[in-house]
Amino acid sequence: MSKLQSISVTVDAVIFFKEEQERFLLLIKRKRDPFKNHWALPGGFIDADELVINACQRELKEETNLDLSLDQFRFLSFYDKPNRDPRSRTITFAFVAEIENRIEVKGDDDADEAKWFNIQNLPKLAFDHLKIIKDAQNA
Repeated sequence: MSKLQSISVTVDAVIFFKEEQERFLLLIKRKRDPFKNHWALPGGFIDADELVINACQRELKEETNLDLSLDQFRFLSFYDKPNRDPRSRTITFAFVAEIENRIEVKGDDDADEAKWFNIQNLPKLAFDHLKIIKDAQNA
């Protein structure tokens, strides 16, 4: 029998928009460790009294100032690889949204910066976020 362990639940937002034939992805530059100063998907921990999708909406707004309605998000998948987060056992729920136009974003809260990247030219990413992005592109 395995011992009882603490498991954290997080959310990640994969936000795309298209401009002509190019596709862009919203990323944030992390303000704190782990992966301080690395680029990552907007997201974070859910609050104890919060629905997962509401946490995704909240974290996106807190970190990028992008305010999407709940009906713009669609569930992608969950990611539960045991060592995906060096802090603790963490399971994340990823949601995808496609928006029509580029909206100005601004890093805030846990994010030093928020920026749109061409999907063909992404920086090195934190955690397992490249896998999540690839899954979102193929969904």
